[in-house]
Amino acid sequence: MTAVTHLDLTGFQQVDQLAWRDGQGTVMSLHFFNLRPDLPASLQDPATLLAGLARHTAGAGAGLIDAAVEPVDGVPAVRQLLKVRHPQGHGQVFIGSYTVPRAACSTVLKLQAPETGTTGMREASIMAQLGPDRFYTPSPYAPDATGGLPYHWADHEQYDAQFPQHPLTLVRATLRRLLPSIRLDERFKALPGF
Repeated sequence: MTAVTHLDLTGFQQVDQLAWRDGQGTVMSLHFFNLRPDLPASLQDPATLLAGLARHTAGAGAGLIDAAVEPVDGVPAVRQLLKVRHPQGHGQVFIGSYTVPRAACSTVLKLQAPETGTTGMREASIMAQLGPDRFYTPSPYAPDATGGLPYHWADHEQYDAQFPQHPLTLVRATLRRLLPSIRLDERFKALPGF
């Protein structure tokens, strides 16, 4: 089940009932959770929400790269871009999502793309450009967040053009491309807000 009624699937092949894969290996999936969303704060309080997400992500051993509150088909939603350690060895997996919360349920569009081949090239290249002293910075959402994967400059969007095939670049671009095409079920949209 999903609350998403339309999505631009250009370039994706269906691999499961609610999952697709594109030619670069990015997997897209749709999810519906019939329970109160476990977001750390209201979408009307984005600073507290994003700080809570950054701390939660770090506490889970991952890293929040980018997050914002923005509408999906006119409904307030949370966009997140994060990185997790690859479960099978070297590198990272990059995950992008839109979570559309309602009072008692939510729907999520999720993208994920793993690093393959030689990993860490993006980070090494940007660190060489900036120097190690400037490379790592505290999370802009929760400067006090500890643990997880470190926040650093190589994850910034300004470097995507230098690494057009990097999984982070691909996930970020695909999230942006998909957003205007997403349509939600009118019954879902009419539910009480989170």
